[in-house]
Amino acid sequence: MLELMIAKYNYWIYIILMMIGFYAMIAKNNLIKKVIGMNIFQTAIILFYISIAFKKDGATLPILTAADVHAAHDAINTAQYINPLPHVLMLTAIVVMVATLGVALAIAIMIYRKYHTLEEDEILKVLK
Repeated sequence: MLELMIAKYNYWIYIILMMIGFYAMIAKNNLIKKVIGMNIFQTAIILFYISIAFKKDGATLPILTAADVHAAHDAINTAQYINPLPHVLMLTAIVVMVATLGVALAIAIMIYRKYHTLEEDEILKVLK
């Protein structure tokens, strides 16, 4: 059991990062700390998806040259190539993450200008 846990250490790192981010979003009262927790959570998810797309057995990029196409009379063995789709999707997720971070920080600035605090409890007291 311990050998399996050590062999899959990267998954444990992602779980720990996700729990740190989740804890920051749920337990902290400061809005900036919540935004940082959300960013840590999103980063853990992106790292997870990139790691599961990796192949250890010497796989290469799925770029075929003209010689490869002419030499391959039968079906191409797809196990020899890395799937680029998870990487492309995670590039999109990074763009969304940065945009979400920017919007969240802009909203935090507007909240601070209006309520002169970033503490959630104090903002809720003023709103009641």
